[in-house]
Amino acid sequence: MSLSWLIFIIIVIIAFQAWVYKKWGLSGLSYTRSFSMPAVFEGEEVEMIERIQNRKLLPIPWLRIEVKMSPYLKFTQQQTDMSIKYDEFHKSFFSLMPFTGITRRHRILCRKRGCYRLITAAMTCGDAFGSQELYQDFHVNSELLVYPKLLPLTNIPFPSHSWMGDVTVRRWIMEDPFIISGVREYQYGDPLNRINWKASVRTGEVQVFQLDRTADPRIMILLNIDLNESMWDAITDLELIERGISYSAAIAQYAIENGIPVGFGSNAYEMDNEKQPIYVEPQPGQGQLTYLLEVLARIIIARSCTFFTFLEDELERDSNPMDILLLTPFVGERMDEQIYKLRAKGHSVDIIMLEPEAKIEMAV
Repeated sequence: MSLSWLIFIIIVIIAFQAWVYKKWGLSGLSYTRSFSMPAVFEGEEVEMIERIQNRKLLPIPWLRIEVKMSPYLKFTQQQTDMSIKYDEFHKSFFSLMPFTGITRRHRILCRKRGCYRLITAAMTCGDAFGSQELYQDFHVNSELLVYPKLLPLTNIPFPSHSWMGDVTVRRWIMEDPFIISGVREYQYGDPLNRINWKASVRTGEVQVFQLDRTADPRIMILLNIDLNESMWDAITDLELIERGISYSAAIAQYAIENGIPVGFGSNAYEMDNEKQPIYVEPQPGQGQLTYLLEVLARIIIARSCTFFTFLEDELERDSNPMDILLLTPFVGERMDEQIYKLRAKGHSVDIIMLEPEAKIEMAV
């Protein structure tokens, strides 16, 4: 066989296999990327799991998967067949035989609170001789929630060191109109609907129902992301607001663990709910804590409305008296007036000032 014929046959083989890979190279391939847990706390690690399968007879000499990830999800170990560029572009390299699959696990350190979504992945493969590359986008739709860091309560600048203890005690000293423990003599100020007429006739003196004590107070955490009263542009001190979010998570956990219903509101907004202020009614139970942590993880630090407008809505809300804990970087004159009105409606209002860490260290 002459050299020219040999070259011709090689060219035909290369062209034929290139045509085969162009037609079927990306068919029968499936790719998924998920996390070992749906949610973790800031500073914890989680496993990211990649699964790639080749469901056809044609082998894949090389395959590259590229996904853009947040730099706040840090790979703790880098494998030889994986590269990371600019802390964002994560590339994995595979070689697949017919009807085979590969599963890989990567340890990731979650460095910042947030909701991290991996929506698409770019898949590129080529033929055995590298004469061409085929490209396709895959939808992966995986999500990881990173809850805010739970700070010790001693790190939170409460208005008084006994504030949380006072709330815990107060929850046991409120009367429940549905729980009756006996009767007693009528006292000035008792409502007429509490009179026990049968006991009054029997004793000859006006008797009223004695109500038992029950756990009723509620805590409402309100987070203000406005840095000052005249703010109109973007938030410039994100770390300050992040600290307020961490304070909110720690207070919510403490309240739930002590059986106190807790809620949360803010003039920020949640991911997927742009320009809608956040408001979660106080509820007890572990399910409420999980829900609040999810809300806190999804907060976008951008203003949905002014905090003045947010408090006006709170004043118009027909709610029973509760303990309002206001986390704010400032208290202006208009806010003072709204706090006065909230207290006039029967709410107790306490304020935690959010200040830059430098000021906190100087105060200490």
